[in-house]
Amino acid sequence: MKQQVPCPHCLEPIDMDFHGLCPHCGKSLDNANPEGALPFGTQLADKYTIGKYLSADGDGLCYRGVDNAQKRFVRIKEYFPVTLCNGRSADGSLMSKVGREVLFKTSRMDFKDLYDDLYRLTPATGLSRIVDVIEENNTVYGVEESEKGMTLTHYLSLKSRPLTPAEARTLLQPVMEGVALLHKSGLIHRGICPDNILLPIDGTAVLTGYGTLALRTGGSELKSQLYAGYAAPEQYSAAEFSGRYTDVYALAAVTYRLVTGQTPVSAPQRQVRDSLESAHSLESGVPTYFAQVLSCAMRLDPAKRMQTVPELMSALANPGVASAMFETGESQISTKKILGAAMVVIFILAVLLLFAILKIPQAEHPSDNTAPVETVSDTVPTASPAEDIKLIPNFVGENYDELRTSELYSLYRFVPKEEYSSEYDKGIIMWQSPAANSVQNEDTPVIEIVVSLGQNLTVMPDIINYTEEAAKNRLDYYDIQYVIQQLENDGSYTPGLVARCSIAPGEEFDAASTVVTVWIAGDAPSSTDSGTDSPPSSSSQ
Repeated sequence: MKQQVPCPHCLEPIDMDFHGLCPHCGKSLDNANPEGALPFGTQLADKYTIGKYLSADGDGLCYRGVDNAQKRFVRIKEYFPVTLCNGRSADGSLMSKVGREVLFKTSRMDFKDLYDDLYRLTPATGLSRIVDVIEENNTVYGVEESEKGMTLTHYLSLKSRPLTPAEARTLLQPVMEGVALLHKSGLIHRGICPDNILLPIDGTAVLTGYGTLALRTGGSELKSQLYAGYAAPEQYSAAEFSGRYTDVYALAAVTYRLVTGQTPVSAPQRQVRDSLESAHSLESGVPTYFAQVLSCAMRLDPAKRMQTVPELMSALANPGVASAMFETGESQISTKKILGAAMVVIFILAVLLLFAILKIPQAEHPSDNTAPVETVSDTVPTASPAEDIKLIPNFVGENYDELRTSELYSLYRFVPKEEYSSEYDKGIIMWQSPAANSVQNEDTPVIEIVVSLGQNLTVMPDIINYTEEAAKNRLDYYDIQYVIQQLENDGSYTPGLVARCSIAPGEEFDAASTVVTVWIAGDAPSSTDSGTDSPPSSSSQ
């Protein structure tokens, strides 16, 4: 008998030869993963089945996988640094680039150390769980629990208003607790942003998006991945050090996004001209103390920034704690510097004005055009013209087909990626990096963009009269979000089977933003519920 493994689509058992169609769900088992990625159906350590390729970053490749023993979906990240790797051999082993062998191995060790630490640390409140770490194919694989839900980014796109400070604190509380635990264990996340915060259907928010130091540092040996608006300024240079204060900046930036509805100005742009508005200025409902705490936690200078997550949590929750922090000198130092600078400017202007007044009587021939007249403005140095600074335009909301054929933007090189969206029509740009108004440092800037594929409409499968487990497998196969509820059975339904769904079979709907309710029929009423007190007769038993 052939060895069987779960289908990477529906989890039903199939022969481990992977070709044709799954006899249970009808989905293709042929390899459609891109060249260089592990083929669909690859067995990893005889424990996991590699499914669909999902994404890539500077650290490696991500796949949807299956835990063969537990028959559950997992997320598998393979260490595969594109800047150090020269592809894959016939047996699947990674090959380092010539001359980069040592760096390849040391970066691989960093990757393994990170996932080993996370494996020992999780499960923990607010942190996505790492369930296994595997060394195979001359590389390392981190196996992560697959949460069913949506990202915070997607959740916010569905909201018609910003969150209140209380709502933001409640939502981020478990994530902040998880980050505090990371810091206590000597780990720094460096990638905290709405894209990496998941909101499971049942449960609290969890943080994912783990990555090595090199991945989260600009100018490192890997292709860095930084999140504009949430990455701290020290992350943009390999010469700067990151620490707990780096994650404090990101958590404050996420909180700022929740309560204002706006992504914070990116750190590089702020370093040119800090135009970050107070959260209170953008949303009057945000208390002044709350906005001050966020500003303190997002200071550009790490030494002047709030240093720990517990400090941030306490200050955001309690005006008294925030006030006590500022009374220790946090705010006054800044204020004194501003007042001192203002006094110096006033003094200089007064001296210059007095000097100019004293010079006027000495002009014996005011009508002589050849005599130079010194004015206050002549003595004040002028700033560099603002025109020397070129900023990246805002491409979000633009039609990509029109943009790439426009002569106006011919100097930009676009690197597009397509994703389904409930918010943007097909062909519309919904994200860009570098962000709008970032400083343009190249003559031909490379702009990474995400282009909308429009709504991802799914046809609701017919799962009526399925068992609960079979219904879950079917819905997971179609990536449909769902909740299970019990239905009181009046005798019209078969107990334990699906009685009805909130979306009718065959109906099209947006699976990314819709949670389908599935009602499972409860036990049928017994004959004692018919209204008589007499015991059942022997013939009815």
